Amino acid sequence: MKITAIKSHVLQYDLPEELGYSQQYYAKRTAHLVEVQTDEGITGWGECFGPGPIALANKGIVEGVIAPMVIGMDPMDRDVIWHKVYNLMRDHGQKGMPMQSLSGVDIALWDIAGKICQQPLHKLIGGTHRKHVRAYGYGMMLKRESVADHIARFKDEAAAIIAMGFTATKMKTGLGPKEDVRLCAAVAEGVGDARFMVDANHCYTTSDAFYVGRGLEELGAYWFEEPVAPEDHDGYRELRAGLKVNISGGEAEFGRWGWRQILENRGLDIAQPEVCALGGITEYLRVLALCHAHFTPVVNHVWGSAVAVATNLHLLAAMPPLPGGLHPWEPMLEFDTTHNLFRDNLLAEPLDIQGQVATNDGFVTVPQGPGIGVTPDPDFIKHYEI
Repeated sequence: MKITAIKSHVLQYDLPEELGYSQQYYAKRTAHLVEVQTDEGITGWGECFGPGPIALANKGIVEGVIAPMVIGMDPMDRDVIWHKVYNLMRDHGQKGMPMQSLSGVDIALWDIAGKICQQPLHKLIGGTHRKHVRAYGYGMMLKRESVADHIARFKDEAAAIIAMGFTATKMKTGLGPKEDVRLCAAVAEGVGDARFMVDANHCYTTSDAFYVGRGLEELGAYWFEEPVAPEDHDGYRELRAGLKVNISGGEAEFGRWGWRQILENRGLDIAQPEVCALGGITEYLRVLALCHAHFTPVVNHVWGSAVAVATNLHLLAAMPPLPGGLHPWEPMLEFDTTHNLFRDNLLAEPLDIQGQVATNDGFVTVPQGPGIGVTPDPDFIKHYEI
C-alpha cells in the first residue's frame, strides 16, 4: 500500500456571537482537517490545531512541504514517516506550525492503520483502561461587556453547564487580577459542589498569577491553567511550589524534547498535551510516557472538530491509571460547550457528546469503529471549506 495524496481541508463559518479569551476576540470558527489517500482506497482523517490564518498557513505546510516528502511511502510506516518529516523540517520548525501540520498527517496515518487492521485506535495502542470517559464542560468566554455583566453571566453559565450533566466546568479569565478573582468567585457559587477549573491562557505575570492563585485556593478551584507564558519555566516552578491549587499547562509545548524540559522543571501538577499540535499520536504516546515517568497525571487539551474529540476519546480510554489503585486518579475529556458546527454536525454519525453526558451521569463512550472510528460527511466539508 502507498500514500497517493494528502489533502488539507480548512473549514470556517461565522459564529452567532463573538467569543474571546485573554489574548483576543474571534468571530469565526475554524477547523483544519487532513485527508490521506492510498492506492487501495483506504482514506485516513486527521486534524491540525490552529485557527483562522494559522490554519491556512498550515494548509500550505501540509500540502506543499509534507506531502511531497511522503507520497509513495507505505502509510503503515508511521514512525519512519514521522522522523523523516521531522528531520527534514528540523532546521525550520522544531515547534509551532510545522509540528501542528505534522500532527494532522500523523493522526490520519493512525486512522488508516486501524482501518487496515479493522481495529479501533485504542486497540492499536494497547486496549482500554476505561470503557467510558468523564467529560467536563468548557465555557464562560470573555466578551466586550462590563465586569458586572461578566460576573452575572459566568455565574449563570456555570450553573447551566453543570445542569447539562457535566460534573465539572472550566472558565476563562483575562480581565485583570482583581476582576478575575471576582469572576472566579461567581463561578464557584454557580457550580455549587461541582468541580471548576480556571484557564488564564498565559495572561499573567508571576506576581499577578500568585494573587489570582491565592484567591483560587480559597475558592476551591481544581486547577489553574496556563497562568504564565509557556516559556516561563521558572514562573511555573515558583507557582507550583508556592500555591496549593493544581498548576496545569502544556498545550503550547511540542515534541518529546520540549516536554522533557517542562517535566524535569517540575512546574506542573497536571500536564495538558495537545495531540493535534505536538506531533500527532506517534509523538503524543512518547510524551504521555514521559509524563508518567515523572508521575505527572495527564488531562489532554482538546479544541477542534469531532475528529479531534474522537481521537482524544481513544487516547484517554487507553491511558494507564496513575498511580493506580482501587479508586485511581482518572483523566477527563475537555468539551467546549460553545457553538461548534464542526464538532456537532461534521460526522455522518455524530458523537452527540452532550446527549451522552446528559443521560450517562457525565460520561462519554469510546468509539468502537476501526481507526478513530468516525467518518466526516464530504458534503458538509464541501459546504464549509474555504
